[in-house]
Amino acid sequence: MSVTTHIPVDHYSAVQLAASAARRTALDQGLTGALPDRAAVLASELASNVSRHGRQGSLYLQPLPLRRGVEILAVDRGPGMADPERCMTDGYSTGGSLGSGLGAVRRIADEFTLRTKEGTGTLVCARLGEPGADDGWAADGTPTVGAVRVPADGESACGDSWGVAVTDGAETALVVDGLGHGSAASEAAELALRTFHRDPGQPLPQLMRAMHRALRHSRGAAVAVLRRTADVLELSSVGNVRGLLLTPGGVRQRFGGQPGVVGWNMPEPRVQRIPAEPGTVSLLHSDGIDARWADSPSPFLTSLPAPLLAAALVHAHRRSRDDATVLTLGPVRRDP
Repeated sequence: MSVTTHIPVDHYSAVQLAASAARRTALDQGLTGALPDRAAVLASELASNVSRHGRQGSLYLQPLPLRRGVEILAVDRGPGMADPERCMTDGYSTGGSLGSGLGAVRRIADEFTLRTKEGTGTLVCARLGEPGADDGWAADGTPTVGAVRVPADGESACGDSWGVAVTDGAETALVVDGLGHGSAASEAAELALRTFHRDPGQPLPQLMRAMHRALRHSRGAAVAVLRRTADVLELSSVGNVRGLLLTPGGVRQRFGGQPGVVGWNMPEPRVQRIPAEPGTVSLLHSDGIDARWADSPSPFLTSLPAPLLAAALVHAHRRSRDDATVLTLGPVRRDP
């Protein structure tokens, strides 16, 4: 699982850095032809836009969640846009960029979403990749899976990880936080992730026990596994990975984890079950995100599409001395 590349846009030189990082991510993903250059243009345009108009902005670059490709997230705390459609009109630019601003981004990207609020800032997600059976977007283009995974400041390895699997009509999501940070924590997290992907459809207690056995000779980890269908949501959690359900109106429910460490002193796994409701977003995050964000979140935040919500939480609520991961699953898709 690749670590998200975080590029603070605190100087115009970040534009070239973002372009290079996006091209490298595309090449690492095996994208060919013009796709790496298109990824570079997307990153350049978004970084340029943040540099000119935003404040305290960053780009987050990473592979797509569920298929080969590149995802570029731009977040700032600037003035926001009074007229987003005008800013995205083909040819609209305040000058001097590689293409023509957000209009170019919308044209070049396979998938594009933007949210903005005056006085709060702007968030953009642009995705580019090869066609796939399920790219993490609903049929209407609304993002349904979002994730951001960043290491603690000064570290290259990330002790957090995440995974998503779809089996027999159920989505199963994992967030794991290896104890501490650095390479030993990363090894524990990757062990849990590999174990999860071997058989993600098994009952949640069995998944937790399998990860407990796999991590016995590691540093250990906090783990949360969430499964949802159109009717039921289940969660099993040990340690301080947090689970929440959100609606546009705020936090609907919080899930507490059992005390213990997976791989060391895990209790018998308990499963929490609630009925699934249309319109709810499922969210898991490690304790590298300050949990106080959920005390009184704004309606703008809780209404964000899944990838933008993950980016917003990392950008505004990350504890820089710890690894941080946010995984979001948008509203359950129901067959018509």
